[in-house]
Amino acid sequence: MASVPLRRDPEATRRTIGIVLYVLGMLLGGFLLVVMLFFPALLSKHADVELASLLLGALFALPMLVVYLWIPWIVDRYDPEPTWALAMTLAWGGIAACGFSALVNTTVHAFGDAMGGPEVGDILSACISAPLIEELTKGMAVFFMFYFMRRQFDGVVDGVIYATFAALGFAAVENILYYGNAAKAEILQNKEGLFIGTFLVRGILAPWGHPLYTSMTGLGFGIARETNKTWLKWIAPLGGYAFAVFLHSVWNTAATLSGDLVALMLPLWFLFVFAFFCLVIYMVVRKGRIIRDHLKDEVLMGNLTQWELQLVTSPVGRWRATFSWGGGAGRRFIDAAARLALSKWHTGRATQGRKLTVSADMIYPLRQELAKLRAEVSRALGRPVQQPQPWSPGQPPPWQPPAQQHHWRR
Repeated sequence: MASVPLRRDPEATRRTIGIVLYVLGMLLGGFLLVVMLFFPALLSKHADVELASLLLGALFALPMLVVYLWIPWIVDRYDPEPTWALAMTLAWGGIAACGFSALVNTTVHAFGDAMGGPEVGDILSACISAPLIEELTKGMAVFFMFYFMRRQFDGVVDGVIYATFAALGFAAVENILYYGNAAKAEILQNKEGLFIGTFLVRGILAPWGHPLYTSMTGLGFGIARETNKTWLKWIAPLGGYAFAVFLHSVWNTAATLSGDLVALMLPLWFLFVFAFFCLVIYMVVRKGRIIRDHLKDEVLMGNLTQWELQLVTSPVGRWRATFSWGGGAGRRFIDAAARLALSKWHTGRATQGRKLTVSADMIYPLRQELAKLRAEVSRALGRPVQQPQPWSPGQPPPWQPPAQQHHWRR
């Protein structure tokens, strides 16, 4: 029998172009970062103080980054983004976005300084240039995943997670510079307490500034991924970016014009951050429900057991798989099941909008992958492979309707 040729991946070319653009952007942004921020320190007459201050800044900024990264990772439990994708967005925020932003902000500051003095330069760069350019360059990481890596971008939760990682990378490098400048000022200008004060404000009191701003852009791209309305696909990312710029500009303007105003804004800022995290948690729970709803028919067809469905949709399912259900094979099984559910979700919405989606081509291969991974789990556990059986009308339902839930539990 002649073999059927495999269908070419329709998104292969798009991903290749995206990777090339990403590498070029990282190289150029990294070069600008070194030229604009680190070369001046090396060429300074106090180069030893400059370098020691930057090293001290890194020692305070990078460990805190590791702590911050755990929070979005813990929140996104049902379908965590691949490590490589999170690393790419984190690196883009810390290297490319910082490099491009440094070039533009420094140029704008120099222009304002020449036109009206240092105060004008500070206002133009901090209140106008920084919000516009920094949110644009950080948001490019979200756009990259949205457009070039669509299989890893399912909706609003993914948009927020990618935006958070890009913003945390940006904030970490920015904090190195702020901490370094504060340490240098203490040494050269005898400004005692400036370093600790800067660390408390940027590292403890308000570490979620950049993630909060850029998450608005991520939210916009997430809405664009979920909707079938063409006009909303354009308006949502632009609106999210505009709101990110607004929030960034409000905070920077308060900090630039009056330090006391920042202190007055902190309670309101904390409330806003708390409300936003509540929204993100709600969206994560919603994502878990979507996965469950789109896997119920897989139980009927015999592709999943009821127990496997519970494992896949459990917030601690990956931990259970790691320690008691096949380890890595169990985690990959959960990932494949979640991808299957989300592919069916995207396909259903595309069908409603009478559009095509690459997700439809992933459904059958993912079902095959589930069978293979179940066999791997069985081998890891040392037991025979048992495939689930399709449900028939004479059997109890594989899951219980809400109104009868208590009956089936007994």
